[in-house]
Amino acid sequence: MPTVSTCSHPSVNVSELEFSDGSRLSFSPKDIVLVVGPNNAGKSATLRAIRDKLNQPASQSPVLRSLTTSKAGTAEEFTRWIESWAKRLPENPQDPVYAGVGQNIHRSQFNAYWQRGDNALGPVARWMCHFLSADERLGICNPPGHVSLTQQGPSHPIHHLQRDDKLELSLSAKFRKAFAADLIVHRNAGSNVPLHVGERPEILEGEDRVSLSYIERLETLPQLQTQGDGMRSFAGVLLATSVGRETIMLIDEPEAFLHPPQAKLLGTFLVEDRGDKRQLFLATHSADILRGVLDANSPDVKVVRIQREGDTNKVRLLDNHRIQELWGDPLLRYSNILDGLFHEVAIVCEGDADCRFYSAMLDSLDTAGDSEQKRPDILFTHCGGKARMPLVVRSLREVDVPVQAIADFDILADEQPLRAVTEALGCDWSSLESDWRTVKTAVDAKRPDLNTADVKREVERVLASASGTILAEKVRTELQSILKRSTAWSNAKLVGKAFVPSGEPTRACDRLLTSLRSAGLHVVEVGELEGFCRAVDGHGPKWVTAVLARDLANDTDLMQARDFARRLLAP
Repeated sequence: MPTVSTCSHPSVNVSELEFSDGSRLSFSPKDIVLVVGPNNAGKSATLRAIRDKLNQPASQSPVLRSLTTSKAGTAEEFTRWIESWAKRLPENPQDPVYAGVGQNIHRSQFNAYWQRGDNALGPVARWMCHFLSADERLGICNPPGHVSLTQQGPSHPIHHLQRDDKLELSLSAKFRKAFAADLIVHRNAGSNVPLHVGERPEILEGEDRVSLSYIERLETLPQLQTQGDGMRSFAGVLLATSVGRETIMLIDEPEAFLHPPQAKLLGTFLVEDRGDKRQLFLATHSADILRGVLDANSPDVKVVRIQREGDTNKVRLLDNHRIQELWGDPLLRYSNILDGLFHEVAIVCEGDADCRFYSAMLDSLDTAGDSEQKRPDILFTHCGGKARMPLVVRSLREVDVPVQAIADFDILADEQPLRAVTEALGCDWSSLESDWRTVKTAVDAKRPDLNTADVKREVERVLASASGTILAEKVRTELQSILKRSTAWSNAKLVGKAFVPSGEPTRACDRLLTSLRSAGLHVVEVGELEGFCRAVDGHGPKWVTAVLARDLANDTDLMQARDFARRLLAP
């Protein structure tokens, strides 16, 4: 049942949503709710269901079972509020009709629905809730007809700019940040009121904004409705959200038509300008919108992640405090890691070259017709080395993103970060430790390329050739290579599982790799990325670039790589 309180400005807000999985999420009147998730998870359907159930609670939706509202204000206050701005039509004085928000409503209708004890708003819903579609926000930029602002009042967002210089300048400043151009209202265009785009003309001495000389300069600038979809969509969202009186705003894919920097700006502006009495729901597939919203640093932000499992929409409300903590980590803030919120699965690799290679190998399976089943929507992201892998895996799991990880064979060389990665994946280290110690002990016992005396000799040789006060990068690289060769694990990384001694160590290694794979950590059995195709020279990005030029779907040298990619898709 809806709750009702009193206030001078009536409002309706969503207080609870029940989803198809039985989850019940509660919301406050000032919340900014981002609905995120993979494609076809039910993000847009959630917004449409909110709109429809506000009108008629019995409206069917595959995503939402029910909606609960909270009302603020009495029926009398609602009547005074609507009469203060909507146009009263002359007919039927006993039951006056009011025009606004693109529809008409009788006083008896809004009085009856406002006083109902259930959540049904019927025709009142559109006066309290605005679903801003992509088509509408483009259409908002078309010039409205001229009206008498003193007698009729504004009937279009541009009319509000026409009567309020400060509002016009505020929106223009935001538009300029995105497109390096102003928005200028034409106040004397005749029967319509267009917006012009460009450098705002200076008002010269003796002029005002309706002077002929000023208008001639203004009319050399293009009108907003003639510009591209990006400009119009951005301006349309700003116009709709800055002047609307509705207390619930639903925006589906606000990032549509926008480049990433503009989408990020729009996310920030939507939070900053929403108003104290407006509840905002955004269905988005854009990490840039998410970044912009988080950059606004508002305590009112909530992130709802939706995933589809069969006919059920699995929903989770993410912890806002934890999201802010993750956003404060530079690795996460300035990477694509949080893009995982918009994918079904995230796969964390050590480096960017690994991401490119494994993503391409998965694509090759599709090219070869390897499977008729739909491939999961996968994000490949890297963490800049094994040491950072536990943080990234744990962070993605904390925001409800299913995670796998890929690491070179030498991740088995030390307890850390191997243990931290497996625990971040939700695996009990004690179930793995015995087999891991068997493998490590067997590999450690093998003779390394360089013993202690060899290492000292090689280090002295390299340092003797060095000059200058700061070691050159080439010298540092050589020293690192020497140190790596002082342990048998340098060879293990080159050879992979085949380097493990036969007998019990090999059996323990097989058990360990199988258990790690079940937990979500795929260890490269051929040692490292380059082990999948030794016929190609080079290392890292250079090697990947060369390999990607080959026939990935059929090249016999890449058979093991294709098998590895298939295991990434295994349930």
